[in-house]
Amino acid sequence: MEPSTTSPEDPFAEIRPYSNREAPAVIQRLTQDAELAETVALWRFPRLHATFPGLATFAGRIWLKVAASRLATVEDLQNLIAPNLSRMIKKTSLFSVTGIERLDLSPARVYLSNHRDIVMDPAYANYALHRAGATTLAIAIGDNLLSKPWIADLMRLNKSFVVKRNLSGPRALLAATKLLSKYIHDSVGNSQNPIWIAHREGRAKDGRDLTEPAVIKMLTLSRARGEAPEAVLSDLNIVPLVISYEVDPCDALKAAELAAGEGYVKAEFEDVSSIARGITGEKGCVHLHFGEPLPAHLSVEGVVAALDQKMAEHYRLYPTNRWAWEWLHGKSVPGGIAFHEGSITERSFRARLDSVPGEHRHWLLTMYANPVSLRLALDANEQDSSCD
Repeated sequence: MEPSTTSPEDPFAEIRPYSNREAPAVIQRLTQDAELAETVALWRFPRLHATFPGLATFAGRIWLKVAASRLATVEDLQNLIAPNLSRMIKKTSLFSVTGIERLDLSPARVYLSNHRDIVMDPAYANYALHRAGATTLAIAIGDNLLSKPWIADLMRLNKSFVVKRNLSGPRALLAATKLLSKYIHDSVGNSQNPIWIAHREGRAKDGRDLTEPAVIKMLTLSRARGEAPEAVLSDLNIVPLVISYEVDPCDALKAAELAAGEGYVKAEFEDVSSIARGITGEKGCVHLHFGEPLPAHLSVEGVVAALDQKMAEHYRLYPTNRWAWEWLHGKSVPGGIAFHEGSITERSFRARLDSVPGEHRHWLLTMYANPVSLRLALDANEQDSSCD
C-alpha cells in the first residue's frame, strides 16, 4: 500500500478509498505491476499460462493496459466490474434478495453484516444495491488482506477503506480506531456515502453469527465531548444485513482451522487463496436479507442484542443446514423451523463431508448446524417471553 499521511485538509487519507482525482495515477501504477499481470494471465488465459507462462503474462499485461485505457474514474471501474460480477454470480450461485423493496435507499446508512466470505459478502450487497439503482457501499477491509500493493490499490480504487489491525501498542490501536470511527461517521453524515462493515472482526468460521460489542463501541468513538453513544449510533441509520450460503466454498479450509484451534498458523497469502476460492467456488443458493433500520437511541448493548436477533431470525436455512444438524446431533430437528429449497443434493453434501479428513468433519458439520441451533434458541426465547 502506498504510504500516505493525514493532514487537516484530508484527515482520512491513510484509510479512505481513492478519489476520482487519484484514480488515473493508481490505474497507471496497476498496469505496470508484474504480479498483477501474472494474476490476470492465470484468470484470463489459464491454458496458455500452463504451457507458456511468459507469453500468458505478456498477454495479461496487454489486457491490463487495454482495460485501463477505458478507465478514468472509480465509477468507470465499477461499471467494468458489474457485468463480470453478474456473470460470476449467475455461474456460481442462485442469488435471491428480500427486504430491499421495503427499505428507503436514499439516506446513507451503515449496513452491519454477518461475515462468511472475505470478498463476496459485500460484493453481493453491492450487486443488489446496484440492481436497485442505489448508491453502492464503501467496504471495510482489514489491512491483513492488503499484503500486496496491487491488492491494496485495487481494493481502495473499488471503494474499500482500511481497517488497521496490524499495529503495535494500545495507544496506536486506539488512535486508529478513533480515526476509523470518525471516517464512518463523516461518510454517512457529511459525504452521504453508505458503509458496509462486518458485525465482528473476521469471518464466523463456526457459523455462529454473533456481534462483537467492540465493533459497536468503535462506532461510538466519533462522538463529541458530552454526546451520548446512543445519539451517535442513531445518526448512523444502522441496517442489519444477513447473508446465507447454501454451501461455503471455503468450508474445508475453515474446518481445518477450527480443528487446529489456537495452534493454527496461516500460510503466507492464505487469505488471498481464500478470496479466490470464495469468488469462483460453488455456493449453491445465496440469500441476502436487508433488515429494517434499528430503532433510534439503542445503547451499545441494545444494538448488539438487536443484531444478534436479526441474524438468527433472517439467516435462510437450507437442507444442508438440516442435514448437518441431524448428523451432528443424531436426531431430527425439532418441528417449527422452515427450511428453504436448495440446489444441493444430500448425496453431494455427504460427498463434500467425506472429502475432508476425518478429524475435520465434526467442525464442517458444526459450521452448517450452528445457524439451526441459533434459530432454535431464538424460538425458545420468544416462547418463554410470550409465557411471562
